[in-house]
Amino acid sequence: MKKVLSKLFGRLVLTAIIILIQFGWIAFTLYEAGVVNPWFSIGLRLISLVCALYVVYKDMRPHNKLSWIFLILLLPFIGCPCYFLFGRSEMTKKNREKIAELQKLVEPMREAQKDVTAHLQITDDIAYKQMSLPQNTGSYPVYMEKDSKYYSVGDDMFVDMIEDIKNAKEFIFLEFFIMKQGLMFDTLVDALAERAKAGVHVRLIYDDMGCIDEFPRYFYKDLQAKGIHVACFNPFRPFLSIIMNNRDHRKIVVVDGKIAYTGGLNIADEYINAIERFGHWKDAGVRVTGDAVWSFTTMFLEMWSYVTKGTEDFSRFKVLENDNQTLIQQQKGFVQPYGDCPLDKRYLIEGIYLNLINHARKNIYIFTPYLILGSEIATALINAARSGVDVRIVTPAIPDKKMVFLLTQSNYENLIQGGVKIYQYTPGFIHSKCFVVDDEYASVGTTNLDFRALYLHFECGVLMYKTQSVHKVTEDMLETFQKSREILLEECENKNFFYQLFLSVMRLFSPLL
Repeated sequence: MKKVLSKLFGRLVLTAIIILIQFGWIAFTLYEAGVVNPWFSIGLRLISLVCALYVVYKDMRPHNKLSWIFLILLLPFIGCPCYFLFGRSEMTKKNREKIAELQKLVEPMREAQKDVTAHLQITDDIAYKQMSLPQNTGSYPVYMEKDSKYYSVGDDMFVDMIEDIKNAKEFIFLEFFIMKQGLMFDTLVDALAERAKAGVHVRLIYDDMGCIDEFPRYFYKDLQAKGIHVACFNPFRPFLSIIMNNRDHRKIVVVDGKIAYTGGLNIADEYINAIERFGHWKDAGVRVTGDAVWSFTTMFLEMWSYVTKGTEDFSRFKVLENDNQTLIQQQKGFVQPYGDCPLDKRYLIEGIYLNLINHARKNIYIFTPYLILGSEIATALINAARSGVDVRIVTPAIPDKKMVFLLTQSNYENLIQGGVKIYQYTPGFIHSKCFVVDDEYASVGTTNLDFRALYLHFECGVLMYKTQSVHKVTEDMLETFQKSREILLEECENKNFFYQLFLSVMRLFSPLL
């Protein structure tokens, strides 16, 4: 009972109520003004038409445009304020300028390693072009693989991550979307506090939305008292604002500039199956070492500078130690960490995924907890399947969010009709975000296949080509198919008319959720 009451009167619920009251007041005022004054109603209709034309003009994905135009024209007193508060990814002008300044500062620091790039082009020109996209779009270089390790479950990744943290000598950087009190959080904080006491510089970025109802409001002061420097991305305030539309969904751990982790793993006990919430929680992550860590270091420092509004010399954290010629002789693979920013309109991760799909010759295997696709990726997957590529997607059997699960299922029929095979992970909830193509390329990171992740969140991951980890991702995929149930087309078609209509409407508004 105490836990229920704490949730009901927690910061998230109270803030949500305040925001709903504000939005409700705006919508009601506009509606009442239109009822009382017909000229105001006509004016509002004209404004909604202008707003809809503005959406048509904007650089936005077609499916997203359709959703907003439909809402704006159907219910202008709701659609217009909704769009200007929640429909844009621009944040404020001041924030956009700050991000642009940091990108201008950081991107030249990630210089391409010409000997690696030349070797990749000689090895495989198609792979060279595939990995040129992150290089040319966000200045994310290709590196020789020194060592990489794929984790099929978060339980194993967390053990190694804590061990590396305990052995840190210089600095530890951490960036997470969700943190919750429990065994995982306490274990991590104890390790960080011990290293901070030993003189290691420790920094932590957390997203306030991800942690909003899990800690007392000023919990970061306890961490700072232990020597952990803390910064909060987008503090959640009970006011209608477009900056609440963007979240820091990245998961990054950097140790001494020599080791980096990323993947779906947040800091909460369900991620390592210390508690059970939705059956077995299956997550994925990857550990990389060597020069590739520098890209993660700069990603973190860029976000740290944005959040803290400070500047510093990034180069003091730079550790480049690889002998590329030795790694080339050892026939190592290639790794390319990447990050995506919703404010620059580059849609880098969507581009990486589309490139992977379009270059597949034999198979495309995907793990994603949410499957809410726009026309671009859905069409690419169907075209690949119809071309004879074995396309398989694994989603959860036990959902963490019921409405999102319905939207995920609403995408099944179209994909299955197009030849894509859909599986549900029967042991529980799969939170992994992985692509593997032809057992040559793999991407492991933080990005879900939904609109918010692809267009509104800060995300990151690692693209790998012929590394030792790529084969491990393939093995994990094949093992997971055996534990999952394939969804048949008849299951999707045997729904009553009203249920199908409901799902169709949900798909229409899915980009807005």
